Amino acid sequence: MATPSDSAERFLVKGRVEGLPRRRVDRDLLVRWVASRLLELDEPVTERELTDRLADLARDPVGLRRELVDSGLVTRTRDGAEYWRTRVTEFDDL
Repeated sequence: MATPSDSAERFLVKGRVEGLPRRRVDRDLLVRWVASRLLELDEPVTERELTDRLADLARDPVGLRRELVDSGLVTRTRDGAEYWRTRVTEFDDL
């Protein structure tokens, strides 16, 4: 039986996110996986730090950062200076 992590990792190319899946359910799954790998819950990071972390994993770190915020997994300050993850996913070991 496949684990949630296995199902999200099927979208990686050589361990990287080269593009987001077209199907919304697949895109949401991958974005939840990325969030759980890059940010601890309520860990504040600067915009630069988050973008750098995403750049290590994805071809389009800015687009993926936007997707994290739009999905409601990551919240940011009004001026965009600080980001933090606010939601638990199925990929978290709690």
